[in-house]
Amino acid sequence: MRLKLFAIAAFAVALAGPAAGQAYDPNYPVCMHVYGGRFGGGNYIDCSFTSIPQCQASASGRAAMCSVNPFFAPPPPPKRRAHRRHHAH
Repeated sequence: MRLKLFAIAAFAVALAGPAAGQAYDPNYPVCMHVYGGRFGGGNYIDCSFTSIPQCQASASGRAAMCSVNPFFAPPPPPKRRAHRRHHAH
């Protein structure tokens, strides 16, 4: 029985094809997940959006959804310079 289940699982993986490497761009806070299906170009993730509304405009009419990029790394805040106060003596 286990061998039969393994064979079915292996066949399903073979039908799915090779998985494309997904790269979440840490420079953008929003990603669009596109679901292309088997004949529609495949599934992919596009992390090139700066806002959810911007992503939703691109996803409109497509089998796609927008989400927050889990790997977004905002730039560090600028370093504050220490201000020295000059006291009059």
